[in-house]
Amino acid sequence: MLRVGSVVLGVEDLARARAFWQAALGYHPREEPDDDTWVVLVPDSGAGPQVALMLSRTPTQDHPRTHLDLYADDQLAEVERLRALGARDVDWDGYEDGSDFVVLEDPEGNRFCVIDKSV
Repeated sequence: MLRVGSVVLGVEDLARARAFWQAALGYHPREEPDDDTWVVLVPDSGAGPQVALMLSRTPTQDHPRTHLDLYADDQLAEVERLRALGARDVDWDGYEDGSDFVVLEDPEGNRFCVIDKSV
């Protein structure tokens, strides 16, 4: 049987990406980070998926096929907090009336969605 061990994001500046995702998710490095090539982040609470950051020289995709969905009880507050950490809005043409998600990108350009789970 298989299970997901880590979700891996390719990044250009590992230290910057590590700082963003640690603050965004409340995670910490599983072991001493190697800011040159790789770091695995785990939840401070102990429960939840790992997020690994890997040095990548390939450019980010305008429309990536894979992304993170982050669930929020207070979507507006979380979107504002993430923007303050360096996340940027994505000009997304896929919003429909009543959409429960907001598309953002991290400082590296990796896209993710903040999903409103309050409803």
